[in-house]
Parts: sequence; C-alpha cells; structure tokens
Amino acid sequence: MTDPTDLTGPAGPTAVTGVSGASDAAAPVIEFRQVGLTYPGPPPVAALRPCDLAVAPGEYVTVIGPSGSGKSTFLNIAGLLDAPTTGHYLLDGIDTGRLPDADRTALRGRRIGFVFQSFHLLPHRSAAENVALAMLYTATRGRRAAAERRELARAALVRVGLGHRLDALPTRLSGGERQRVAIARALVGRPSLLLCDEPTGNLDTVTAESILALLDELHAQGLTVLLITHDPQVAARGRRTVAIRDGLLREEVAAA
Repeated sequence: MTDPTDLTGPAGPTAVTGVSGASDAAAPVIEFRQVGLTYPGPPPVAALRPCDLAVAPGEYVTVIGPSGSGKSTFLNIAGLLDAPTTGHYLLDGIDTGRLPDADRTALRGRRIGFVFQSFHLLPHRSAAENVALAMLYTATRGRRAAAERRELARAALVRVGLGHRLDALPTRLSGGERQRVAIARALVGRPSLLLCDEPTGNLDTVTAESILALLDELHAQGLTVLLITHDPQVAARGRRTVAIRDGLLREEVAAA
C-alpha cells in the first residue's frame, strides 16, 4: 500500500529532492520549480498543475498515471518538447526557459536520451545504422567521422546485449531486440537522462521483464532513469514513484 503525498500542498508544492528527501550537493538532473502547463481556452485546460520535483543524478524515478492524467504533458516538458506556461524547468542546472529554441533543441540532443513504446526505428537501416544516425542530430556528435560513429554505435549495441545483431534490419528483429536498439540509440550520445515512455507497452510479459532488467542494470551503472507508465508493476521497479492524475503530481511514499 502507498500513501500519496501531494506535491502541490496548500501553500505550494513541496520539492522532492532525492531518494531520502535530502538535498543533493550536485545539481538535480531534473528540477521543476512551480512548473505547470495550461492550454488556452475557452475554457483553459490545466494539463499539468504547478508543482515542484527534483530528480538527482543516478536516481531511477517512475511516473504512473492512467490515460488522460497528464503523463504526456509531463513527458513533453521533461523532454524539452513543450515549454511550461508557468514556473521554471532546470535541466542539469540550466534554466531551459531562458534559452532560445535552437539552444533548447541542442540541449535536448546532448542531455536527454528518449525511449518510446513504438521503437521508432528506420526499417531499411541496420541496427548499427539506426544507432549511428542518432549522432547526426547533436551538435558535437554530428561532426564525428563516420568510422567513429560506427564504433560508438557498435559499443552501445554491445552494452545492451546486441553485439551479435549489428547488421540486422529492424524487420528481422524481435520486439525486445528492437527496443534494445532503441535504448542503444538513446545511450550513444551519453545523455544525462534516459527518458522512457511506456518502454514495455508493446512487449509480452517475458520480453518486458528483460527490458526492465536492462534498465535496472543501466541504473546500477549510474544512469539517471525517468520512466513513465500506466502499469503499477512497471512503476514498482523505480526507486521512487510519482503518481499523476488530473494533472496533479503526488509522491507515493511506502506506508510504515
């Protein structure tokens, strides 16, 4: 059983600052300061109510909520795909609201690795090519020589257990293997944050467990993971869980 703790509270949100609630000396990877997003009306719709949230380096945080709860809005803000209408979002200590669009895009490419439910692989490119192509969309990685990109892609695929499938096309890969390619693509740029949106949603139970075990392993290696899901069993894999419903974030605290 869990005891939800409101992150907004009567006098404003209460910041969540680490596994134990203590502040971390390093800047949080994610820091929301009264971040919210309201779509203009009429009538206006509060997709995410103003809230505070901090995710420290090396944390594994899951965000759970039903369809229509505000998960997609939260993901889009955390992934720098949408800008909040209120508050400040700091990524690795950088106030993203102060950046022009081009700099926000570059920051997203350098600091965030995305893993989606539907893989989003190019069907006529090999696993290694799909991973290497990701480096063309970041300012620093894009200037690397083709041979270096191939080697980095190979290393990322080896890291996720696909060193033997470098040349396979996505159409020749299982669902679990395609998701591993997607995770390798997210990792190849050495991001600060791995942002996962329902990464097991298209997988059977056994394959989903293998992907969750891989995320556990990556977290154990020091990677910061933020995973968004509707599944309580998947959410339980995180070291912290934040629930979202009707645009309201609530920290879920284990009952004593």
